[in-house]
Amino acid sequence: MEYSIREVSEIAGISARTLRYYDSIGLLKPAGIRDSGYRYYGERELEILQQILFYRERGFKLEQIAEVLYSEEFDVMSALREHLEELEKEQAHIHSMITTVKKTIASMKGEIKMNNREKFEAFKKDAVQKNEETYGPEIRKKYGDEEVDASNQKMLNMTEEEYQRFDGLSKELNTCLKSAVQAGEKPEGEAGRKAAGLHKEWLKMTWKTYSVEAHKGVAQMYTEDERFTKYYDSEVSGCAAFLTDAVKYWAEKL
Repeated sequence: MEYSIREVSEIAGISARTLRYYDSIGLLKPAGIRDSGYRYYGERELEILQQILFYRERGFKLEQIAEVLYSEEFDVMSALREHLEELEKEQAHIHSMITTVKKTIASMKGEIKMNNREKFEAFKKDAVQKNEETYGPEIRKKYGDEEVDASNQKMLNMTEEEYQRFDGLSKELNTCLKSAVQAGEKPEGEAGRKAAGLHKEWLKMTWKTYSVEAHKGVAQMYTEDERFTKYYDSEVSGCAAFLTDAVKYWAEKL
């Protein structure tokens, strides 16, 4: 069956202008173009468009989507299973947040008693899940499942005060790094000592055991892995390198 660009636009809920743009960048070519100049699409193109929208919903850039879709290893069924897995994770997170909000409302109305651990349960689970999704394979390979599982459990067991301190340390560290880099401070100076100290305290709140070598190893990843670098350098470039060098210099002196 063939579909005009207007029909595809209505079926997919995107504009004809977007479809023409996808054609111009080679992301989604029509099945053909008639003598009149009108594009038409087939079932294969609709299948590809569905995948494009799935990946776009997950935050992929168009160039990343093109690389995935037109790779020789691309498999539609595997992609659908991956989409489903991601959606189920998102569903579980939303369900957890809904449950927490409902309990909080009921608690404020005096219908139930909610302890402080329950109030922050959803936030801690979300933090663990995001960390696993982003860095899980690397940190498990580097430190082993037992260490990572113990770290995750330690976070989940945090009290309200501990979790607030954990979150506060992260924010304080980022502020410290940005100020140091913008002021032209050296990692070997006082700002570097403070950053390394904050980072150590932050790590110890989730680590089963702390070691200087492990501390240096984690910090080294901040400049070796672009995802970590992007996180620390999101506002001020150079923060990741500053932290890596600060930990390398100060870890044994703290």
